[in-house]
Amino acid sequence: FLSLVAEFCWGFFVILILGNFWFLAVLYLLWLYLDWGTPCAGGRRSHWIRSWTVWKYFREYFPIHLIKTSELNPNHNYLLGFHPHGVLVAGAFGNFCTESTFKNLFPGLTPYLHIMPIWFGCPFFREYIMSAGMVSASKESVSHVLSNEGGGHASVIVIGGAEESLNAHPGSLTLNILKRKGFIKMALKHGAHLVPVFSFGENELFKQVANPKGSWLRNVQEKLQKIMGFALPLFHARGVFQYSFGLIPYRQPIHTVVGSPIPVKQNLNPTTEEIDQLHALYLQKLKKLFEEHKSNYGIPAHKSLIFE
Repeated sequence: FLSLVAEFCWGFFVILILGNFWFLAVLYLLWLYLDWGTPCAGGRRSHWIRSWTVWKYFREYFPIHLIKTSELNPNHNYLLGFHPHGVLVAGAFGNFCTESTFKNLFPGLTPYLHIMPIWFGCPFFREYIMSAGMVSASKESVSHVLSNEGGGHASVIVIGGAEESLNAHPGSLTLNILKRKGFIKMALKHGAHLVPVFSFGENELFKQVANPKGSWLRNVQEKLQKIMGFALPLFHARGVFQYSFGLIPYRQPIHTVVGSPIPVKQNLNPTTEEIDQLHALYLQKLKKLFEEHKSNYGIPAHKSLIFE
């Protein structure tokens, strides 16, 4: 979805350069140069854009729900680990990049969805994603959000990243997390409380071409992901007037469950052992959150999360 919108923006920019409005393209490039650091400095959100009526219909299409299990004191900063990535990351966008759900359940907290820095190099598109509350996933950007002295900021990071989207098959419960400990280190350095978030239904929106590990397709996808920085899952779902094939996601409910916060004491220079201990605790709390709620959302009792 992001790729399609970004391609449209690039196309529009090329038209400006090749057409009679090349001077507008030059002015925009100057603006881009002067504004380059904004995605790492909290972005530039717009309440008006986040409140567009279209996002209400977007949330109701699936529909998307946000479930609160515990209070989050707005006097603290939080790092929310979002799982799983899925193909569309619809739960993360619908709940954290539009108004109503998160704002109503957690007043006093401002969510920032961190995405790959590459998206902020796209002309015009960068302006839109920043207005929706998206910021860079760089260390500098996460530090900026979590450094708010008054609290009230929530960094939302899709922990599995682009690599995890290649596992986004219906019924899949595999999370890429065992080697991902950077978010733990950031939480410790800033004393940000950790909050596990699991989005039930995220992997049910599309059907992906079979790509088991070791297959030629998976090998190609992983190589492209390392080169380009983002993955290219081959997926399909439904069309506008038929349900057999298309790129419109299936109407499957998404329930994004926000867990209880894990208190974190600030440690500017955490040791490897301290990072590993907190990482293990986070995995434990994430698994507990999943087990406590899976029966509510159609997950068989014998199924559990797989960490890799």
